[in-house]
Amino acid sequence: MKKAILIICLSLLAGCKSKTVSRDTEDLKITKLEASDINANQQKKAYDLGKRVLETCNTSKFKPFDETEVTKSVMENTTEERLTKTCTRFRQYYGNFIDLKLDGVYKTKQEVIYRYHALYTKKVANKELRVFVNEENLVSAIKSMDWEESFESKLKD
Repeated sequence: MKKAILIICLSLLAGCKSKTVSRDTEDLKITKLEASDINANQQKKAYDLGKRVLETCNTSKFKPFDETEVTKSVMENTTEERLTKTCTRFRQYYGNFIDLKLDGVYKTKQEVIYRYHALYTKKVANKELRVFVNEENLVSAIKSMDWEESFESKLKD
């Protein structure tokens, strides 16, 4: 009986096909923008919002985003509780946040990516902050990660 159930389950699993999702390669293409192509107001907005998030770690006070600055999903995911949890870890490992240094601005089909080197008081800190701005000029994502020098080599022409 057990063997029969096992054979039926395996035959059902074998019959299932995974769906293939076709994506246009244009959706995945990232190009670096020249300084002359960068929108200064958008760059200031990305810097200000990114800095506001990381300065929360120093002050323990977060001024919530509003719908004119970020998308609804960013607003919902950037809570004081989540920031406090992240900030506790960041301050322990990297020290106090100092500033953001713009490393490059990149464009995809749907958004502009501002890549910042996040500067902290401890020299071991090697973090980056990416701020994604969509076509409606709203921040659609803010992502912190370890700094990666090879970012330029991943660009597709």
